[in-house]
Amino acid sequence: MRRKDREVTDVNSIEEILRLCRTCHVAMVDNGEPYVVPLSYGYRILDGSVLELYFHSALKGRKLDVLKRNNKVCFEMAFEGKPVHAETPCKSGYYFSSVIGLGKVVFIEDVSEKCGMLSVLYKHQFGNDVSFTAKEAAGVCVFKIVSTDFTGKKKPHSN
Repeated sequence: MRRKDREVTDVNSIEEILRLCRTCHVAMVDNGEPYVVPLSYGYRILDGSVLELYFHSALKGRKLDVLKRNNKVCFEMAFEGKPVHAETPCKSGYYFSSVIGLGKVVFIEDVSEKCGMLSVLYKHQFGNDVSFTAKEAAGVCVFKIVSTDFTGKKKPHSN
């Protein structure tokens, strides 16, 4: 990271950024071409060093076809704050926080695991504890990204 003064490595600070964000952009390679999709997500951090991001989608589609051919991905989520107005346009910008990383996609087939991940995703997106049935889980594809290579970045608002 070029701007070490903005790097966030503390896992609790990274988790705070994950809590603020609602959309994760997942980048993959489709036959040599870049392809990125915005997805709602849920997450867990395991042992302070493994980030699991949980997603759901339709049972078929381009994204799933691409991920089944190559499960290596890059992901990013950002929380934008207020604009920074400076004396020149080149010094203007936004206060922000973001998380970016690399990982591998794992498709989830076990029904109870799918239900659990859907519950985590729903809680993150809407703040409510909800249980999913096996029938509901059967109607969607559930997958996760497992990453040990992730970091945060933040341009904090100075008071």
